[in-house]
Amino acid sequence: MDNNLDESLFGSVDRYLSGLIPARDNVLEQMENLAREQNFPIIGPLVGELLFLLARSIGAHRVLELGSGYGYSAMHFAKAISVNGKVICTDYKSENALLAQKYFHDAELSHKLEFHVGNAVEIMESLVGEFDVVLMDVEKEVYPATFRKAWPRVRTGGLFIADNLLWHGRVFSGDEQPSTRAMHEFTRLIYETPGARSSIIPLRDGVSVTLKTI
Repeated sequence: MDNNLDESLFGSVDRYLSGLIPARDNVLEQMENLAREQNFPIIGPLVGELLFLLARSIGAHRVLELGSGYGYSAMHFAKAISVNGKVICTDYKSENALLAQKYFHDAELSHKLEFHVGNAVEIMESLVGEFDVVLMDVEKEVYPATFRKAWPRVRTGGLFIADNLLWHGRVFSGDEQPSTRAMHEFTRLIYETPGARSSIIPLRDGVSVTLKTI
């Protein structure tokens, strides 16, 4: 199949699936509108629904996001986790923290949000305990190193999720940029690490889901 047909097919699949998503609540719509207006990268409704399902399916209580933006993915986690659960967000921009706090207040979910500004890995290392879910969406060059540090913090039976596994098609185009090589290394890690069972779901730019079995 030629590349143009591939792109046409994937675009059609994305549009079809997006049309099946139920109506968004007002806060999520606002967050999505802001992303469009500012060309800000968010996971989007399709992956958001996936995150909700994954977190709910394992009874998640404590979620850590390594790279949160202004809290779009965190909002889906917050809706999925237990009543007294917590989504711990990290981002290097204080303005994103303020936006997330506003949106969570509007959604009446402020009690589930904990937002730290700074380096995601350093923040994680300052926290105590394990996590039911870790979501990674940081600079792609540091995906392998970040996984190695975060994986021990996932509880047995928990999930490690990462975004951009297809890296806009670069992972299968022969691209040799450092970010692409890092994505290949990370992909090998999640399939070869003992106790890790992984799958890559080709929604949007690709989402990896890794279950910790031991």
